[in-house]
Amino acid sequence: MELSIVIPVRNEAENVAPLVAEIRAALDGRLAYEIIYVDDGSRDGTAAAVAALARSCPQLRLLRHAESCGQSAAIRTGVKAARAPWIATLDGDGQNDPADIPRLWRMAREAEGPFLVAGHRTKRRDTRMKRLSSKIANAVRARLLGDGTPDTGCGLKLFRRELFLDLPYFDHMHRYLPALVLRAGGRTVSVPVNHRPRARGRSNYGTLDRLAVAFADLLGVMWLQRRAKVPTVAEEELARPGTGT
Repeated sequence: MELSIVIPVRNEAENVAPLVAEIRAALDGRLAYEIIYVDDGSRDGTAAAVAALARSCPQLRLLRHAESCGQSAAIRTGVKAARAPWIATLDGDGQNDPADIPRLWRMAREAEGPFLVAGHRTKRRDTRMKRLSSKIANAVRARLLGDGTPDTGCGLKLFRRELFLDLPYFDHMHRYLPALVLRAGGRTVSVPVNHRPRARGRSNYGTLDRLAVAFADLLGVMWLQRRAKVPTVAEEELARPGTGT
C-alpha cells in the first residue's frame, strides 16, 4: 500500500459514485492505494452509497462519526486509520479533480524531509461571493502567518501520514496545514490544480460560517508559531564496553 486517499464527507450521497469512478480511472494500474471515506454524521444515504460501491471496489473503506465533528476531525480519523505512509485528501463534493493526484504524488515522493504539496485553485468554479471572501481570507492569513500559500482552502493536498499526526490538532486545523507544516520545520509547495463547479448536492458551508471562526483560529495559529522551536538533532556515537571505542 503506497497511498491512502482520505475523503471527509457529510451529506454527499450523490457525489460518492462519480468521485470513486474518477479516482479509479486516475490511479488504477499506477500504484497501490486505498480510498477512505469518513462520513461525518451524514443524515442522507452517504454511508449506504459507499457501502454499496465497496462490493465492487476492494480499495474502498468506510468510517463513520455518530455525529458531525467537523472536517478536521474527519480528516484526522481517516489519517489515523490509513494503511499507507502517504496521504492524499480530497473534498467529497466532486470539485477537486482526482486526475491531479498522480502529479502531486510524484512531486511529494521526490522531496526530502517534511513536505506538503497543496493544490492551488487558480480558476475557482464557485460563486462570486465565495471567491471574494476566500481571496480576502487568504491574503490576511498569508500576511499574518507567512506561510507563502495562496490557497490553503483547497481540499486537494498530499503529505506523509507521520507528518500530519505530529502536527497539533484543533478544530479547523485543515485550513492551516501549510503554516503548521512550516512550524514543524517542513516545506510547502503550491501546485495549480483543476477545479470544477459543484454538479450535485449542496455545500455544507456558508460564508458567514467560516468568517465567524477564522479570526480566533488565526490568533491561535499565530500563538503556536511564536512558541515553536525546531531542534537540530544529531545522534552521538557512544563508547560501549567491548567495542574498542
